[in-house]
Amino acid sequence: MTKQLTPEEIVKSFKDEFKTKIKDIRIEKRTKSSAKHEFVHIWMKIDKSVFRDTVKHLATLQKYPHLAVASGNDLGKTIELIYHFSIYYGGHLDEISINISVELPKSKPEIETITDIIPGALITEREKQEMLGVKIKGIPDSRRVFISDDFPKGMYPWRKDETGPQKMARNLHEVKK
Repeated sequence: MTKQLTPEEIVKSFKDEFKTKIKDIRIEKRTKSSAKHEFVHIWMKIDKSVFRDTVKHLATLQKYPHLAVASGNDLGKTIELIYHFSIYYGGHLDEISINISVELPKSKPEIETITDIIPGALITEREKQEMLGVKIKGIPDSRRVFISDDFPKGMYPWRKDETGPQKMARNLHEVKK
């Protein structure tokens, strides 16, 4: 880690590095506790083509950024992945949350793994494969981790389309007694 940057300097560093590939970026500041301590969240939507490079850039701000989890959403025509990182953790009130969002077309929901940059991403990336049907290219271990091997292939529990689990679920209120 070089010097600790302000949230505004972090945003500028990403804008300078990736220019138009940053689709949207904003800083949210929230206070917590009776002492009104401020916690900072940076949210950015990026073009898929620079996803790995944004994670590498994040690792220049702190050598080992902390990846909490990657969340995912079925947005209809696309699948959104949000990788939730923290930097400057360990210092009193220094931590900054950085959330990197990327949308993948449902016609080809693929993205490169970041496990070579952030080894701890393995489980959360495996989860996105089995729950949303996202292909993580280059993942070192693609076995299922949350659903059993006998769960139907091509069906994804978090999807809201025809590949979702709706046809497997029973609507008990519709069953005649």
